Amino acid sequence: MTKDRFIRQLQIDWNVIPPESYLRDIPALRSLETMDFSHAVTLFAGENGTGKSTLLEGMAQACGFNPEGGTKNFHFSTYDDVSELHSAIKLIRGTRRQRHGFFFRAESFFNVASVILNEYDDGKQPDYHSQSHGESFLNFIQEAGEDGLYLMDEPEAALSPQRQLTLLIHIVKMAERGAQFVIATHSPILLGIPDAEILAFTEDGIHPVSYEETESYRITRLFVENRERMLEHLLKEEE
Repeated sequence: MTKDRFIRQLQIDWNVIPPESYLRDIPALRSLETMDFSHAVTLFAGENGTGKSTLLEGMAQACGFNPEGGTKNFHFSTYDDVSELHSAIKLIRGTRRQRHGFFFRAESFFNVASVILNEYDDGKQPDYHSQSHGESFLNFIQEAGEDGLYLMDEPEAALSPQRQLTLLIHIVKMAERGAQFVIATHSPILLGIPDAEILAFTEDGIHPVSYEETESYRITRLFVENRERMLEHLLKEEE
């Protein structure tokens, strides 16, 4: 039996967004009114600047997470660079009670680790600063609860390909036990998570695609299979 999702649907009321907002200039977002979440894992794919992280951040704030990362109990802020998108987002939730949750941002996990060490250290928390960025993140997610909602923005940033595979396995196991993930990623490894829905952010909007249709897969495969020829062609273009 498929478990109910913590978030079933996202709705955006564009009347809340000011006419001059830059959000209206993002092609993938400006036509978005609803987004359904029918899978345990939803992956946002697409080029830089297409709105993946912006939407994920808005979702995180709408969920009550700290916009720089962390749980609902985290309230630190090191910069003020948050869009107003969250104020226009309404989340349609499922019937299950969400016991755990976390918003992960690759560029701010150091700050999250500092907050854990300085404010939430009960003597049982590991010192994430004593580990590499990638190892500390992996250890953190491996200790997370299974009945939770996890939003991740480019978690592959600090992980080697081998560690990305470790993360993939853990995400699959957590999802099988009831966790829900929404992940923005460029990783051809994480995009291969079984039974995930991949949503491509493009100039034409947001639409579901297969793994083989993602740019990350296509470019990675092209490079691996034609490395010398591709490099020769690219380097000639730069001359």
